[in-house]
Amino acid sequence: MVRIAASADVDERATIGAGSSVWHLAQVREDAVVGENCTLGRGAYVGPGVRLGDSCKLQNYALVYEPAVLEDGVFVGPAAVLTNDVYPRAVTVDGRLKTEDDWDAVGVTVRTGASIGARAVCVAPVTIGRWATVAAGAVVTRDVPDFALVAGVPARRIRWVGRAGVPLEEADGGWVCPQTGERYAEADGVLTPAEVAVTP
Repeated sequence: MVRIAASADVDERATIGAGSSVWHLAQVREDAVVGENCTLGRGAYVGPGVRLGDSCKLQNYALVYEPAVLEDGVFVGPAAVLTNDVYPRAVTVDGRLKTEDDWDAVGVTVRTGASIGARAVCVAPVTIGRWATVAAGAVVTRDVPDFALVAGVPARRIRWVGRAGVPLEEADGGWVCPQTGERYAEADGVLTPAEVAVTP
């Protein structure tokens, strides 16, 4: 079952997956695809052709502009913005109001499990890696590696985080999640889950 609040504006050409909720004053534009079991909070905006995977959460007033792609399990905090114009202008050089034909939209890609904090801005085109976390208020101007915690303006990596979102701790030459016990290895600025030994 899909729940759509009476005050929400969902275009008839949009697709909303089973179990998803679109709350008050949210807008989902034409040809957008929202996966299953997603939550779009009050006043959230999903632009034309945007793709959301399953189990995504857009908090109140999050703005996701086309052609963004969010994979499964992505969190976008309140009032966060995913932009789509590298050189924004309202008018052309001759003073004419710009239309869709006057610019090429570029999107933000957010990989599986990543989180974007409240009022963060992701300036397209950038990719937010798997299970990464963008701190509240950060401005992302370059790609974010998998499992990175980035903060600041412009955003820079300050820690590593695991799938639980908790900062990792150094242990035995690698990294461990204090909440789950999952281990990770770092090489050349890239963090990956450590191989699990298989007992014969």
